Amino acid sequence: MLKQGGWTMVPIGLCSLAGLAIVIERMVMLRRKRILDPSVVDLVEHFSESTAPETALEICRRARGPFARIVEEIIGARHLPDAQIIETLQATGRTQMGAMERGLTMLEIIGNVSPLLGLLGTVLGMVTVFSAISVEGVGNPRVLSDGISKALITTVAGLIVAIPAVALHSWLSSRVDDMADEMHERATVFISKLHYVRLRMRARQ
Repeated sequence: MLKQGGWTMVPIGLCSLAGLAIVIERMVMLRRKRILDPSVVDLVEHFSESTAPETALEICRRARGPFARIVEEIIGARHLPDAQIIETLQATGRTQMGAMERGLTMLEIIGNVSPLLGLLGTVLGMVTVFSAISVEGVGNPRVLSDGISKALITTVAGLIVAIPAVALHSWLSSRVDDMADEMHERATVFISKLHYVRLRMRARQ
């Protein structure tokens, strides 16, 4: 079937391999523990006046993942006004969101391009069929059936690649959005705790 599909099967095959590589890489990188490191989540949940900022920074630096980078930036900006801390959260969040979405645009392109490549192969195959008809006429139905079946192989291959690519892109995008929402919620709570700690420290002074 691959041989009968013609040269358009080559880019479809490359799309299939690229899509598979992106999905595997994203599924590994988008594991919850990798995005929201448990040590940083525990730090945010139990943060209080008794927590030394240097200790908190060290925990974030040792941890991996977007949430650790966001909390690290917030702690680094703890002496700034609240509005600037929120700006720091938003800027760092956009950067980390881009890292989390890496590869998903390519997966979306693969899902859109693969069926078009299949359609191109089918059209080229139909051109070949009609060329054969012009030479041999329509008296031999086998020429017609063989040519059409070969032409449709590329459409089938394109859809086989596109359908899981589109489905997995939607699932991975939803996963990114869900974890981004959770990170934002936890980071906002952490900023509130920082604000409360600063107020207590000022009251004591």
